[in-house]
Amino acid sequence: MTTALLPTGFRDRLPPFADAAARLEAAALAAAYAYGYERADPALAEFEAGLAGRLKSARAQDAVRFVDPVSQATLAIRPDMTAQIGRIAATRMAHHPRPVRLSYAGPVLKLRASQLAPERELRQIGCELIGLDTVAAAREVVEVAVAALEAAGVTNISIDFTLPDLIDVLAGGPFPIDAAQIDALRDRLDAKDAGGVAAIAPAYLPLIEAAGPFETAHDRLCAFDARGALTSRLDALWKIADGLKSRVALTLDPTERHGFEYQSWLGFSIFAGGVRGEIGRGGTYTIMHEGGAEESAVGFSLYADAIVAAGLAEVDRRRLFVPLGTDPAMAAQMRVAGWVTVAALEAGDTPEAQLCTHFLAEGEPRAL
Repeated sequence: MTTALLPTGFRDRLPPFADAAARLEAAALAAAYAYGYERADPALAEFEAGLAGRLKSARAQDAVRFVDPVSQATLAIRPDMTAQIGRIAATRMAHHPRPVRLSYAGPVLKLRASQLAPERELRQIGCELIGLDTVAAAREVVEVAVAALEAAGVTNISIDFTLPDLIDVLAGGPFPIDAAQIDALRDRLDAKDAGGVAAIAPAYLPLIEAAGPFETAHDRLCAFDARGALTSRLDALWKIADGLKSRVALTLDPTERHGFEYQSWLGFSIFAGGVRGEIGRGGTYTIMHEGGAEESAVGFSLYADAIVAAGLAEVDRRRLFVPLGTDPAMAAQMRVAGWVTVAALEAGDTPEAQLCTHFLAEGEPRAL
């Protein structure tokens, strides 16, 4: 086996794409910082028992585990950073006034991948607001997610909202069903299987049609909610979406559950033109404190690899070739002006060999 090979699901990030990913990360975190989200940098690995207790069951199974030669305890490499931010907020920052606003970025590692998502090593960027899951908190987090993507140069952004606890609210109120059938009903609604829904609970059929462009879907949900069980959620959704309508495309799929099994009243997926699948996801949830107390939170994660792979993050190789013998002060002046300078280090070096787009001649940059 050649030593140049990498394990399945791993890859090297080469220039200019590694630079583009770094710029994306820096721009997104700078935008979040402007809203008060300060960066936390969790450890890459933790004791397996502690991390698994904070990860939801499906993600806990995705953690790569190994025995620490120092402590002889089982450690786990994080498959997701959100749980680590929750741990930090619940322990080392438990004394901090609420809400706590934290941002983060770093690699995550998955034990296994799927055919649709074969990558096992990914970079995750995100923000978490710990201590509130109110309309105002959710609206801010969605706004920060959009601002972070815009700052990174991503365009044609769209957001798809969902209501993860919708079936629980309806089943416990105006449309009661047998508890043993709730999971099956969720699955059929998520699959948009009208026949399956009709066989379990026909009253829920209108929810399949209540998906699509945000305002149309919202109106259909309002008409369905004749008994007012969803009034507060629908009003909250409208307030969250209202400030974004001129900036991003908005849709609503109230019964979407895939990936939102552990969100509470709000979930959202983020998409961008030219990218297959999501580039981010967020919503409301709870974190666990010592002793079992739960605390509300809302946040989002962005998937940097998908954004860069689609060419949405800037990949600009504007490189200025500086011939051998050029005054270093001239090259420094060009860097101050925003140029990336690549100096010839030996006779015979050329702009083409150094992948430059311009060359310095008579003190001026000239295009090749």
